[in-house]
Amino acid sequence: MRIILDPEPRTAEDIFSEADYQELTRRHDVIVYSGEDRDVFYTRHLPDCDILLGQADMGPDRLAMASKLKAIINVETNFLPNVDYETCFQRGIHVLAPSGVFALPVAEMGLGMAISLARGIHSEHKRFTEGNERYGLSGNQDAELLSGSDFGFVGFGDLGRALFALLPGFRPNSVKVFDPWLPDAHLERMGVAPASLDAVLEQSRFVFVVASITTENQHLLNAGNLSRMQPGASLILLSRAAVVDFDAVSKLVGSGAIRFATDVFPEEPVTADDPVRALPNTLFSPHRAGALESALKDIGNRVIEDIGQIANGLPPISCKRAERETVTRMRSKPIDKT
Repeated sequence: MRIILDPEPRTAEDIFSEADYQELTRRHDVIVYSGEDRDVFYTRHLPDCDILLGQADMGPDRLAMASKLKAIINVETNFLPNVDYETCFQRGIHVLAPSGVFALPVAEMGLGMAISLARGIHSEHKRFTEGNERYGLSGNQDAELLSGSDFGFVGFGDLGRALFALLPGFRPNSVKVFDPWLPDAHLERMGVAPASLDAVLEQSRFVFVVASITTENQHLLNAGNLSRMQPGASLILLSRAAVVDFDAVSKLVGSGAIRFATDVFPEEPVTADDPVRALPNTLFSPHRAGALESALKDIGNRVIEDIGQIANGLPPISCKRAERETVTRMRSKPIDKT
């Protein structure tokens, strides 16, 4: 098959091991975009293209040129609003994203954040380096165990499920999930209890926010419902910052009402004078939870697997497929690889 490789802002070296790239180029005719005028490049190569690896704009005009196109695989791993999805659905063009590669790395980071919030690992480390350490019981006045605790999830996609799979060793007392895109019976079969957002916030000691940002859930977690959290409970934000009203969280955290850990921020990079940096009861990670070389190389693995499926006339199985009912409601920002 003929493949256009245009992974910007990623590179082929980011997402393919040397062996995987050699396999890709050995089995297929790969045309690499290398910085020329993109309109000229696509006008020349789209008519013979079977697979597009990248996230360039694919509106009606470009799709009209791509009469042989079978799949668009967004190796940035987000579904962006720069594709004419309806035309793709009508023509049977798969629109795919290997987003699942980041689920386990982010899940492990989220679990680590929860443990550190519960046991004060990061805060006591800071006190130690400042010469103000507290030994024994005095350093654990606000500590609690994850074991036997109550957990809540806001969203339950790939990331939520990966994190849930890490919890059995902590023998949760309960695991409640709010996800309006999943039916209750489906959640129950997965071993979790479907619940309202208020119930998740009110009845959980550890709340993991793992929902993608959509047209419907910006600032889903706001001053009104976050105030329902238990005193000293932990909120761990791992997916998209826009799901949470950061001003509301900052006030609650600043007052000592809850603990907060986040890997994402409304604007990145965070400015040096952003007041969020001075918040107590908080654990920060600069959007690095999923940024592992092993995860990036898994993008290449999954891409090659699904290209093989498509070449054999079979449905893709390793990447997530854009769904007509939900893809136009997604609102992820393009990545900024810095």
